[in-house]
Amino acid sequence: MKQGIHPEYRETRIICSCGTVIETRSTQDTEIRVEICSVCHPFYTGKQRLVDTAGRVERFNRKYADKS
Repeated sequence: MKQGIHPEYRETRIICSCGTVIETRSTQDTEIRVEICSVCHPFYTGKQRLVDTAGRVERFNRKYADKS
């Protein structure tokens, strides 16, 4: 590696709005603030809901229910 061309790689704290603190390393600032993390994101927590707009899922199920 060439000397003097790489950014400094230092300890960094990522702080979520839910209060979770993740310790990692980065070339960014020593503290990064985020709005959502893997602890509070609905996809990772299993609290994600599938939104059925205008009853499309029920209409599909009724249409193809008796065709087995």
